[in-house]
Amino acid sequence: MVVWPALEAVMLSAHPAIPVLAVTDLERARAFYEGTLGFTPGNDEIPEGVLYSTATSGFLVYPSTYAGTNKATAISFQIPGDAFDAEVAALRSAGVELQTFDVPEGEWVDGVLTFESTKSAWFADPDGNILNVETG
Repeated sequence: MVVWPALEAVMLSAHPAIPVLAVTDLERARAFYEGTLGFTPGNDEIPEGVLYSTATSGFLVYPSTYAGTNKATAISFQIPGDAFDAEVAALRSAGVELQTFDVPEGEWVDGVLTFESTKSAWFADPDGNILNVETG
């Protein structure tokens, strides 16, 4: 039986957390994240990986033999409603293909899912890591 420490001893919620994406080819991943999506690598030295900054945090890309094995959304970028269509258009202009899949609610129109007041679009990096942009 696993015995967990008292909640007051574990304070992970007080610390920053970042998504970590495994890739098979770091240079190919850099071309996608920097060239296609427009991220700038951070100044932090990361052995065999690249740390990218976002408005409130960031994410790490690193080489691993387990790249592309996660079939769920790895990162969701929160986009203001008035900027969503322009962001999706920019992704398409950069050659990014949007994905669709079966959902219990909402309506797909040209690769964008609308559910109530939220718009969402999914796409994958070259290793199959699933990324999402959404409003709301």
